Amino acid sequence: MITFVKHRINQCFLLLIAIALLSATQIPAQKPVVIGYVTGFNGLTNTTYIEAEKLTHINYAFVNIKNNKAYLENLKTDTVNFARLNALKLKNPSLQVLISIGGWAWSENFSDAVLTDSLRKGFAESAVQIIRKYKLDGVDIDWEYPGMPGEEGNIYRPEDKQNFTLMFEAIRKELNVLEKETGKKKLLTTATGGFASFLDKTEMGKASQYLDYINLMTYDYYPSKQAAHHTNLYDSKSYPSSNSADRAVRAYVEAGVPASKIVMGIAFYGRNSKLSPNAQKGIGDTVLVANSYGRGYTFTKDSLVNKKGFVEYKDEAAKAPFLFNASTKQFISYDNEWSVVHKCDYVLKHKLAGVMFWEYSSDNKGYLLNQITKSFK
Repeated sequence: MITFVKHRINQCFLLLIAIALLSATQIPAQKPVVIGYVTGFNGLTNTTYIEAEKLTHINYAFVNIKNNKAYLENLKTDTVNFARLNALKLKNPSLQVLISIGGWAWSENFSDAVLTDSLRKGFAESAVQIIRKYKLDGVDIDWEYPGMPGEEGNIYRPEDKQNFTLMFEAIRKELNVLEKETGKKKLLTTATGGFASFLDKTEMGKASQYLDYINLMTYDYYPSKQAAHHTNLYDSKSYPSSNSADRAVRAYVEAGVPASKIVMGIAFYGRNSKLSPNAQKGIGDTVLVANSYGRGYTFTKDSLVNKKGFVEYKDEAAKAPFLFNASTKQFISYDNEWSVVHKCDYVLKHKLAGVMFWEYSSDNKGYLLNQITKSFK
Protein backbone atom coordinates (compact mmCIF):
# COMPACT_ATOMS: atom_id res chain seq x y z
CA MET A 1 0.00 0.00 0.00
CA ILE A 2 2.81 2.41 0.92
CA THR A 3 4.62 1.57 -2.34
CA PHE A 4 1.42 2.21 -4.32
CA VAL A 5 0.91 5.63 -2.67
CA LYS A 6 4.51 6.64 -3.39
CA HIS A 7 4.07 5.55 -6.99
CA ARG A 8 0.91 7.67 -7.33
CA ILE A 9 2.64 10.68 -5.75
CA ASN A 10 5.55 10.33 -8.18
CA GLN A 11 3.12 10.11 -11.10
CA CYS A 12 1.31 13.27 -9.97
CA PHE A 13 4.60 15.09 -9.48
CA LEU A 14 5.78 14.17 -12.98
CA LEU A 15 2.41 15.20 -14.39
CA LEU A 16 2.67 18.62 -12.75
CA ILE A 17 6.16 19.10 -14.17
CA ALA A 18 4.92 18.12 -17.64
CA ILE A 19 2.03 20.60 -17.41
CA ALA A 20 4.37 23.36 -16.26
CA LEU A 21 6.79 22.71 -19.11
CA LEU A 22 3.96 22.64 -21.64
CA SER A 23 2.57 25.91 -20.30
CA ALA A 24 5.99 27.52 -20.52
CA THR A 25 6.35 26.56 -24.16
CA GLN A 26 2.94 28.07 -24.90
CA ILE A 27 3.70 31.48 -23.36
CA PRO A 28 3.59 33.90 -26.32
CA ALA A 29 6.74 35.78 -27.22
CA GLN A 30 6.95 39.45 -26.26
CA LYS A 31 5.08 41.41 -28.91
CA PRO A 32 7.40 43.75 -30.83
CA VAL A 33 7.35 47.38 -29.78
CA VAL A 34 6.11 50.03 -32.18
CA ILE A 35 7.63 53.40 -31.26
CA GLY A 36 6.41 56.50 -33.06
CA TYR A 37 8.21 59.82 -32.86
CA VAL A 38 5.70 62.65 -32.60
CA THR A 39 6.91 66.21 -33.06
CA GLY A 40 6.08 69.25 -30.98
CA PHE A 41 8.73 71.72 -32.09
CA ASN A 42 6.32 73.30 -34.59
CA GLY A 43 3.68 74.07 -31.98
CA LEU A 44 0.57 72.21 -30.89
CA THR A 45 0.45 68.54 -31.84
CA ASN A 46 -2.69 67.29 -33.52
CA THR A 47 -3.35 64.01 -31.73
CA THR A 48 -6.80 63.40 -33.24
CA TYR A 49 -5.35 61.31 -36.07
CA ILE A 50 -2.93 59.31 -33.88
CA GLU A 51 -4.04 55.68 -33.71
CA ALA A 52 -2.80 55.02 -30.19
CA GLU A 53 -3.94 51.40 -30.19
CA LYS A 54 -1.36 50.64 -32.90
CA LEU A 55 1.55 52.05 -30.89
CA THR A 56 3.37 50.86 -27.79
CA HIS A 57 5.38 54.06 -27.24
CA ILE A 58 5.37 57.70 -28.32
CA ASN A 59 8.62 59.65 -28.18
CA TYR A 60 7.91 63.37 -28.03
CA ALA A 61 10.43 65.34 -30.09
CA PHE A 62 12.13 67.39 -28.86
CA VAL A 63 13.30 68.72 -25.53
CA ASN A 64 16.24 71.14 -25.79
CA ILE A 65 19.36 71.51 -23.62
CA LYS A 66 20.16 74.90 -22.10
CA ASN A 67 22.57 75.77 -19.31
CA ASN A 68 23.46 72.08 -19.16
CA LYS A 69 19.87 71.13 -18.29
CA ALA A 70 16.97 69.56 -20.14
CA TYR A 71 14.82 72.51 -21.16
CA LEU A 72 11.31 72.89 -22.57
CA GLU A 73 11.92 75.36 -25.36
CA ASN A 74 8.21 75.86 -26.08
CA LEU A 75 6.78 75.58 -22.57
CA LYS A 76 3.21 76.68 -23.37
CA THR A 77 2.70 74.29 -26.25
CA ASP A 78 4.85 71.49 -24.82
CA THR A 79 2.70 71.26 -21.69
CA VAL A 80 -0.49 71.13 -23.75
CA ASN A 81 1.05 68.48 -25.97
CA PHE A 82 1.99 66.35 -22.95
CA ALA A 83 -1.62 66.46 -21.77
CA ARG A 84 -2.90 65.54 -25.23
CA LEU A 85 -0.50 62.62 -25.55
CA ASN A 86 -1.33 61.34 -22.08
CA ALA A 87 -5.02 61.50 -23.01
CA LEU A 88 -4.34 58.91 -25.73
CA LYS A 89 -4.00 56.37 -22.92
CA LEU A 90 -7.79 56.39 -22.75
CA LYS A 91 -7.62 54.59 -26.10
CA ASN A 92 -4.60 52.48 -25.19
CA PRO A 93 -3.93 52.19 -21.44
CA SER A 94 -0.58 50.45 -22.05
CA LEU A 95 0.75 53.30 -24.22
CA GLN A 96 3.89 54.92 -22.83
CA VAL A 97 4.93 58.50 -23.56
CA LEU A 98 8.57 59.57 -23.38
CA ILE A 99 10.37 62.86 -23.89
CA SER A 100 13.11 62.77 -26.51
CA ILE A 101 15.98 65.13 -25.75
CA GLY A 102 18.17 66.55 -28.49
CA GLY A 103 17.63 65.71 -32.13
CA TRP A 104 19.60 66.99 -35.09
CA ALA A 105 19.11 70.68 -34.26
CA TRP A 106 19.33 70.54 -30.46
CA SER A 107 22.31 68.25 -29.87
CA GLU A 108 24.93 70.99 -29.76
CA ASN A 109 25.04 71.22 -25.95
CA PHE A 110 25.09 67.54 -25.00
CA SER A 111 28.87 67.32 -24.76
CA ASP A 112 29.10 70.21 -22.30
CA ALA A 113 26.09 69.08 -20.27
CA VAL A 114 27.58 65.66 -19.45
CA LEU A 115 31.25 66.57 -19.13
CA THR A 116 31.62 65.95 -15.37
CA ASP A 117 29.94 63.90 -12.64
CA SER A 118 28.20 66.95 -11.17
CA LEU A 119 27.03 68.17 -14.58
CA ARG A 120 25.69 64.72 -15.48
CA LYS A 121 23.79 64.54 -12.22
CA GLY A 122 22.24 67.95 -12.79
CA PHE A 123 21.31 67.07 -16.37
CA ALA A 124 19.80 63.74 -15.29
CA GLU A 125 17.78 65.40 -12.53
CA SER A 126 16.42 68.03 -14.93
CA ALA A 127 15.38 65.41 -17.49
CA VAL A 128 13.63 63.21 -14.95
CA GLN A 129 11.98 66.22 -13.31
CA ILE A 130 10.14 66.90 -16.57
CA ILE A 131 8.62 63.43 -16.70
CA ARG A 132 7.88 63.56 -12.98
CA LYS A 133 6.02 66.88 -13.32
CA TYR A 134 4.01 65.92 -16.39
CA LYS A 135 3.42 62.27 -15.42
CA LEU A 136 5.27 60.80 -18.41
CA ASP A 137 6.89 57.39 -18.76
CA GLY A 138 10.52 57.85 -19.65
CA VAL A 139 13.44 59.62 -21.27
CA ASP A 140 14.81 59.13 -24.77
CA ILE A 141 18.22 60.58 -25.68
CA ASP A 142 18.82 61.57 -29.30
CA TRP A 143 22.41 62.85 -29.29
CA GLU A 144 23.57 63.48 -32.86
CA TYR A 145 26.43 62.69 -32.31
CA PRO A 146 28.82 61.90 -29.43
CA GLY A 147 32.45 62.23 -30.46
CA MET A 148 31.73 63.32 -34.03
CA PRO A 149 30.16 66.20 -35.96
CA GLY A 150 26.42 66.44 -36.35
CA GLU A 151 24.88 69.75 -37.32
CA GLU A 152 27.44 72.44 -38.10
CA GLY A 153 28.66 74.14 -34.94
CA ASN A 154 27.89 71.25 -32.59
CA ILE A 155 30.34 70.74 -29.72
CA TYR A 156 31.98 67.32 -29.56
CA ARG A 157 35.10 65.92 -27.94
CA PRO A 158 36.86 62.53 -27.50
CA GLU A 159 35.61 62.29 -23.90
CA ASP A 160 32.08 61.95 -25.25
CA LYS A 161 32.74 58.25 -25.70
CA GLN A 162 32.85 57.54 -21.97
CA ASN A 163 30.54 60.39 -20.98
CA PHE A 164 27.81 59.01 -23.24
CA THR A 165 27.73 55.87 -21.08
CA LEU A 166 28.04 57.76 -17.81
CA MET A 167 25.12 59.98 -18.83
CA PHE A 168 22.86 56.94 -19.14
CA GLU A 169 24.05 55.66 -15.77
CA ALA A 170 23.18 59.01 -14.17
CA ILE A 171 19.73 59.17 -15.77
CA ARG A 172 19.00 55.58 -14.82
CA LYS A 173 19.76 56.38 -11.16
CA GLU A 174 17.30 59.26 -11.20
CA LEU A 175 14.67 57.13 -12.94
CA ASN A 176 15.08 54.48 -10.24
CA VAL A 177 14.22 57.13 -7.65
CA LEU A 178 11.11 58.09 -9.59
CA GLU A 179 10.13 54.43 -9.92
CA LYS A 180 10.14 54.09 -6.13
CA GLU A 181 8.03 57.24 -5.81
CA THR A 182 5.42 56.13 -8.33
CA GLY A 183 5.60 52.34 -8.22
CA LYS A 184 5.77 52.37 -12.03
CA LYS A 185 8.51 51.35 -14.43
CA LYS A 186 10.25 54.30 -16.09
CA LEU A 187 12.04 53.83 -19.39
CA LEU A 188 15.40 54.99 -20.67
CA THR A 189 15.96 54.72 -24.42
CA THR A 190 18.19 56.27 -27.05
CA ALA A 191 18.15 56.98 -30.76
CA THR A 192 21.54 56.14 -32.28
CA GLY A 193 23.32 56.34 -35.60
CA GLY A 194 22.45 53.44 -37.88
CA PHE A 195 26.04 53.19 -39.12
CA ALA A 196 29.05 51.32 -37.83
CA SER A 197 31.25 54.40 -37.21
CA PHE A 198 28.85 55.47 -34.45
CA LEU A 199 30.10 52.45 -32.53
CA ASP A 200 33.70 53.64 -32.76
CA LYS A 201 32.82 56.78 -30.81
CA THR A 202 30.66 55.14 -28.12
CA GLU A 203 30.56 52.17 -25.76
CA MET A 204 27.21 50.80 -26.83
CA GLY A 205 27.78 47.35 -25.38
CA LYS A 206 28.49 48.86 -21.98
CA ALA A 207 25.84 51.57 -22.27
CA SER A 208 23.13 49.06 -23.17
CA GLN A 209 22.95 47.81 -19.57
CA TYR A 210 21.22 51.07 -18.61
CA LEU A 211 18.90 51.17 -21.61
CA ASP A 212 15.53 49.57 -22.33
CA TYR A 213 15.60 50.16 -26.08
CA ILE A 214 18.18 51.33 -28.61
CA ASN A 215 16.46 52.90 -31.60
CA LEU A 216 18.67 52.57 -34.65
CA MET A 217 18.18 55.45 -37.06
CA THR A 218 18.47 53.19 -40.08
CA TYR A 219 17.66 55.95 -42.53
CA ASP A 220 19.29 58.99 -44.13
CA TYR A 221 21.79 56.71 -45.85
CA TYR A 222 23.10 58.00 -49.16
CA PRO A 223 26.42 58.74 -50.83
CA SER A 224 26.76 62.26 -52.16
CA LYS A 225 27.63 61.37 -55.74
CA GLN A 226 25.26 58.54 -56.61
CA ALA A 227 21.51 58.12 -56.38
CA ALA A 228 21.04 55.67 -53.52
CA HIS A 229 18.52 54.37 -51.03
CA HIS A 230 18.25 56.29 -47.80
CA THR A 231 16.57 53.54 -45.76
CA ASN A 232 17.52 50.20 -47.31
CA LEU A 233 17.37 46.92 -45.40
CA TYR A 234 20.24 45.27 -47.28
CA ASP A 235 23.01 46.31 -49.66
CA SER A 236 22.05 47.25 -53.18
CA LYS A 237 23.80 45.72 -56.19
CA SER A 238 23.35 48.92 -58.18
CA TYR A 239 26.01 50.96 -56.38
CA PRO A 240 28.71 50.33 -53.74
CA SER A 241 26.87 50.10 -50.43
CA SER A 242 28.45 50.85 -47.08
CA ASN A 243 25.27 51.28 -45.04
CA SER A 244 22.12 49.27 -44.51
CA ALA A 245 19.82 48.37 -41.63
CA ASP A 246 21.16 44.81 -41.67
CA ARG A 247 24.76 46.03 -41.48
CA ALA A 248 23.86 48.27 -38.54
CA VAL A 249 22.06 45.55 -36.59
CA ARG A 250 24.93 43.08 -37.05
CA ALA A 251 27.49 45.72 -36.01
CA TYR A 252 25.56 46.58 -32.85
CA VAL A 253 25.18 42.94 -31.86
CA GLU A 254 28.89 42.39 -32.46
CA ALA A 255 29.57 45.42 -30.22
CA GLY A 256 27.75 43.68 -27.37
CA VAL A 257 24.26 45.14 -27.65
CA PRO A 258 21.55 42.50 -26.99
CA ALA A 259 19.37 41.96 -30.05
CA SER A 260 16.36 42.05 -27.73
CA LYS A 261 17.01 45.77 -27.09
CA ILE A 262 17.55 46.79 -30.72
CA VAL A 263 14.73 48.67 -32.47
CA MET A 264 14.90 49.07 -36.25
CA GLY A 265 14.11 52.47 -37.77
CA ILE A 266 11.59 53.02 -40.57
CA ALA A 267 11.37 56.25 -42.54
CA PHE A 268 7.92 57.76 -43.00
CA TYR A 269 9.44 60.36 -45.36
CA GLY A 270 11.43 60.39 -48.56
CA ARG A 271 14.75 61.81 -49.72
CA ASN A 272 14.90 63.65 -53.06
CA SER A 273 17.71 64.12 -55.56
CA LYS A 274 18.12 65.80 -58.91
CA LEU A 275 20.19 63.58 -61.22
CA SER A 276 22.45 64.39 -64.14
CA PRO A 277 20.86 64.93 -67.59
CA ASN A 278 22.15 61.56 -68.84
CA ALA A 279 20.63 59.57 -65.95
CA GLN A 280 18.88 56.50 -67.33
CA LYS A 281 17.72 54.27 -64.48
CA GLY A 282 17.73 56.42 -61.33
CA ILE A 283 19.43 54.16 -58.82
CA GLY A 284 23.22 54.39 -59.12
CA ASP A 285 23.15 57.34 -61.52
CA THR A 286 25.10 60.55 -60.87
CA VAL A 287 23.60 63.10 -58.51
CA LEU A 288 23.52 66.68 -59.76
CA VAL A 289 21.87 68.29 -56.70
CA ALA A 290 22.41 66.58 -53.36
CA ASN A 291 19.72 64.81 -51.36
CA SER A 292 17.09 66.92 -49.65
CA TYR A 293 14.45 66.04 -47.07
CA GLY A 294 11.34 65.00 -48.96
CA ARG A 295 7.61 64.73 -48.42
CA GLY A 296 5.88 62.15 -46.25
CA TYR A 297 4.70 58.78 -47.46
CA THR A 298 1.01 59.70 -47.64
CA PHE A 299 1.83 62.39 -50.21
CA THR A 300 4.26 60.14 -52.06
CA LYS A 301 1.78 57.26 -52.33
CA ASP A 302 -1.24 59.36 -53.21
CA SER A 303 0.37 61.90 -55.53
CA LEU A 304 3.59 60.53 -57.02
CA VAL A 305 3.76 56.72 -57.24
CA ASN A 306 3.34 55.89 -60.94
CA LYS A 307 1.97 59.40 -61.54
CA LYS A 308 3.25 62.65 -63.07
CA GLY A 309 6.09 60.83 -64.81
CA PHE A 310 7.34 59.07 -61.68
CA VAL A 311 7.74 55.30 -61.93
CA GLU A 312 8.12 53.14 -58.85
CA TYR A 313 10.83 50.49 -58.86
CA LYS A 314 11.75 47.78 -56.37
CA ASP A 315 15.37 46.98 -55.62
CA GLU A 316 15.01 43.30 -54.71
CA ALA A 317 18.52 43.00 -53.31
CA ALA A 318 18.18 46.02 -51.01
CA LYS A 319 14.47 45.41 -50.28
CA ALA A 320 13.94 49.10 -50.92
CA PRO A 321 11.77 51.03 -53.41
CA PHE A 322 12.53 54.22 -55.30
CA LEU A 323 10.85 56.60 -57.73
CA PHE A 324 12.50 57.89 -60.88
CA ASN A 325 11.20 60.47 -63.33
CA ALA A 326 13.01 59.98 -66.62
CA SER A 327 11.92 63.38 -67.95
CA THR A 328 12.77 65.59 -64.99
CA LYS A 329 15.58 63.30 -63.70
CA GLN A 330 14.12 63.40 -60.18
CA PHE A 331 14.90 60.51 -57.84
CA ILE A 332 13.11 59.74 -54.56
CA SER A 333 14.07 57.11 -51.98
CA TYR A 334 11.59 56.08 -49.27
CA ASP A 335 9.96 53.20 -47.39
CA ASN A 336 6.67 51.71 -48.62
CA GLU A 337 4.45 48.82 -47.51
CA TRP A 338 6.61 46.30 -49.36
CA SER A 339 9.84 47.39 -47.69
CA VAL A 340 8.11 47.60 -44.30
CA VAL A 341 7.00 43.96 -44.64
CA HIS A 342 10.63 42.93 -45.10
CA LYS A 343 11.82 45.05 -42.17
CA CYS A 344 9.16 43.64 -39.85
CA ASP A 345 9.98 40.10 -40.99
CA TYR A 346 13.64 40.80 -40.22
CA VAL A 347 12.73 42.02 -36.72
CA LEU A 348 10.77 38.84 -36.04
CA LYS A 349 13.39 36.53 -37.54
CA HIS A 350 16.28 38.06 -35.59
CA LYS A 351 14.24 38.56 -32.39
CA LEU A 352 14.80 42.31 -32.25
CA ALA A 353 12.76 44.48 -29.88
CA GLY A 354 10.61 46.00 -32.62
CA VAL A 355 10.47 49.04 -34.90
CA MET A 356 10.37 52.80 -34.55
CA PHE A 357 9.61 55.44 -37.12
CA TRP A 358 10.27 59.10 -37.86
CA GLU A 359 7.76 60.63 -37.76
CA TYR A 360 4.03 60.17 -37.29
CA SER A 361 2.61 63.13 -39.21
CA SER A 362 4.53 62.22 -42.35
CA ASP A 363 2.04 59.44 -43.06
CA ASN A 364 -1.20 60.81 -41.69
CA LYS A 365 -3.33 58.25 -43.53
CA GLY A 366 -1.48 55.50 -41.70
CA TYR A 367 -0.43 53.42 -44.70
CA LEU A 368 2.86 52.29 -43.16
CA LEU A 369 1.60 52.00 -39.57
CA ASN A 370 -1.24 49.80 -40.81
CA GLN A 371 1.33 47.55 -42.49
CA ILE A 372 3.44 47.38 -39.32
CA THR A 373 0.34 46.38 -37.34
CA LYS A 374 -0.55 43.73 -39.91
CA SER A 375 3.01 42.33 -39.96
CA PHE A 376 3.22 42.02 -36.18
CA LYS A 377 -0.26 40.57 -35.67
